[in-house]
Amino acid sequence: MSRLPTLFISHGSPTFALEPGQAGPALAALGKTLPRPKAILVVSPHWMTREPRVATTPRPQTIHDFGGFPPALYQLQYPAPGAPEVAQRAIDLLRAAGYPAEPDAQWGLDHGAWVPLLHLLPQADVPVFQVSLPARLDGERAYAYGQALAPLADEGVLVIGSGSLTHNLYEVRFDAPDASAEAYALEFVHWIQTVLNARDHVRLQQTMTLAPQAQRAHPMPEHLWPLMVAAGAAGADVPATRIEGGMTHGVLSMDAYRFGELNVPDPVAA
Repeated sequence: MSRLPTLFISHGSPTFALEPGQAGPALAALGKTLPRPKAILVVSPHWMTREPRVATTPRPQTIHDFGGFPPALYQLQYPAPGAPEVAQRAIDLLRAAGYPAEPDAQWGLDHGAWVPLLHLLPQADVPVFQVSLPARLDGERAYAYGQALAPLADEGVLVIGSGSLTHNLYEVRFDAPDASAEAYALEFVHWIQTVLNARDHVRLQQTMTLAPQAQRAHPMPEHLWPLMVAAGAAGADVPATRIEGGMTHGVLSMDAYRFGELNVPDPVAA
């Protein structure tokens, strides 16, 4: 079985579900090129726990974990099945790497998972489960967390880190989704692209120390850690391909990255 790519996706505001902008069609196009996975694993900053937890829910609920948005948003569902057996494999891998991972039979899909999946795989016919993001991380630890999950990509599982390439909620122009991009956000995005093009995962893990405007782009870095998880699951030997998503609300980059090539056979059919 050939190895699947891993993905980092910027999930933006919950309204991304209703307002696809540039990123929605880009994710839809990406989804059409991906081999059909056996299951999808999503790590999102909207499920953070003290120690790792893995959702073993057979039928994960669509979690509307936000407030004050248009009523239509709360009607959306992503009725994909869960993947309890694959989730148990993730638990075993995390434990083998020294993490005290535990199953969670209640957790569904938070908006960091289901909102981008609405665009990426709208049929909701591939099993999905989440792995929580540990609360105490830095770049190196988030990368190592992805490394622990890396064998799943060899087993037909699509590993997705869902976060935000920039995430300064203090400066978001909620009243202006098409506001001009702030220069500092663009500078940060360009630095990430340069580092990933060079496959320099050592510098990537030190983003919050080395990148220009890092503290302003990520006053709280939890939305950056899924990028490290995705990169760690892929490793530095594969190329990173940018999927441009534009900049929304002036400061939220919607870029995604695919780590790895696409010339692999369908793992289910193989």
